[in-house]
Amino acid sequence: MSDPTEVLTHGVLEPEGRLVDASNTTLRCWATLDGVSVRCVYKPVAGERPLWDFPDGTLAGREVSAYLVSAETGWDLVPATVHRDGPLGPGACQLWVEDLAEPVVGFLPDEELTSDWHPIASARSDDGRAYTLAHADDPRLARMAIFDTVVNNADRKGGHVLAASDGGLYGVDHGVCFHVEPKLRTVLWGWAGQPLPAEADSVLARLAEAVDGPLGKALSRHLTRAEVAALAERVAATRSGGRFTGPSRQWPAVPWPPV
Repeated sequence: MSDPTEVLTHGVLEPEGRLVDASNTTLRCWATLDGVSVRCVYKPVAGERPLWDFPDGTLAGREVSAYLVSAETGWDLVPATVHRDGPLGPGACQLWVEDLAEPVVGFLPDEELTSDWHPIASARSDDGRAYTLAHADDPRLARMAIFDTVVNNADRKGGHVLAASDGGLYGVDHGVCFHVEPKLRTVLWGWAGQPLPAEADSVLARLAEAVDGPLGKALSRHLTRAEVAALAERVAATRSGGRFTGPSRQWPAVPWPPV
């Protein structure tokens, strides 16, 4: 099959429906190039809802930036994402994740919570049944927690974590990342304060070098100079600290709704 990014970038986009639960205009489409078709998600800049803390018209570029950082880590945490023109104008176009497996984040009945899940928060249903918001003790999620720290993800909901049946684990919806101010909000707090895995040091070292070079130049098409500099600072701080970030008391630690 052709490179998915080539199909996403140059293929003809044919919308097949709108994802009505999304907060911004989001269309599921087929992208077709030279007889090869891939399903994708297209988020036009024109359909972005204004936010008080992020500049208007920048969310699509942040989606692409998250993919570029993910690709540099080698962890393959974000589906292929490009910035291109489409039926509703310029926007982000991301490969659709097919064939999902059982979720690795969510609310579990308390009696089903086992030691291979990290509890994050408690809840009760309308009938009084006790539940726990938890995520699996999964090294792929640990990688995602590190990634979210360096990109300053302000909205890592459980529904933004997709486990694929082929063994891949992907994060989606990265429009509110890369702010210069700390804004990390996530459901992946299970390793807070624990040492980073051994692989993290070399990955973060490589990422730091890339941000200072070709990756930084690529990101500058979508982010401000200050935002790229803040990314470099977070990468350096995460590496030197050597531990998973813990929640701050200065802003909500978990996004709402959490899943």
